[in-house]
Amino acid sequence: MAAPAGSDLLVGLLALALVPFIGLRVWRGLRDGRLPLYRTYFERAQGPGKFAFLLALHALSLVLVATVAADLLFHLGLRETL
Repeated sequence: MAAPAGSDLLVGLLALALVPFIGLRVWRGLRDGRLPLYRTYFERAQGPGKFAFLLALHALSLVLVATVAADLLFHLGLRETL
C-alpha cells in the first residue's frame, strides 16, 4: 500500500530541513574539533579515533537524510528498489 502523496511531501520537507543542521554539525566538528554527544561535547583531543568515528557517523546521517529527502520530494523510487 502506497503512502499518500501529501505525507511524502511533508516528511520529505522535514528531512530536507534537517540537512543543514546536520551539515552544520559536521562542518563545526571539522573546524573546531568538537562534536555534540547527547548533553556534552566530544573533542578531538580526547580520542582522535573515536572522534573520527563519531564524525563519520554524523556524515553518514547527513547522506542518509539527504537521500530520504530527495527520494520523497522527487519520487526517485529508491524505496521500491530496496
